[in-house]
Amino acid sequence: MKLSNRSNISASELPSGAFLAEYSKTGAYTDCYSVEVSQHVDLPEYVEAFYTTPIFKIERFILARLAGMPSIDRDAHDLAHGQVSRFAAWEVESRASDQVILAAGRTRSWLMVDSIESGDSPSCRLYFGSAVVPAGSGKLGWHFKALLGFHKLYSRILLGSAVRRLNRRQAAPSGLQ
Repeated sequence: MKLSNRSNISASELPSGAFLAEYSKTGAYTDCYSVEVSQHVDLPEYVEAFYTTPIFKIERFILARLAGMPSIDRDAHDLAHGQVSRFAAWEVESRASDQVILAAGRTRSWLMVDSIESGDSPSCRLYFGSAVVPAGSGKLGWHFKALLGFHKLYSRILLGSAVRRLNRRQAAPSGLQ
């Protein structure tokens, strides 16, 4: 599984059956980023890699310090394997074998894996997307608009970081992950 650089990550349409699609129908802001990797990755593997990357650990640290919502890598493992439904600020809203959507207030985080059948070598597409539900006024607010550029960049960084973590796990000898 190789990802040469972030340019392989692209803004994408939501795939058919994506949990996040319901939010796009209701006026919420939604986005979707994806990347193809040349290895089969299952959802638990992807979720655990995503939430244990160094960049996401910064977000977890901030949540622990400022919001009193601590989490450790074991919590991410338990979330990935369906053993818990809460992780720091997030709660599982829906889960299937290929995708999960987590809610935290007005925001949603969505991860999905999609196997690609192509010849001899297995590959899959990893998706990451977000939704922001409008406030009671039906508006997202000026602070959302002010942070949107950062959010889009951060989403790409998070997805790229998860792929790098998956690459390292794939390259590590068994038992050293």
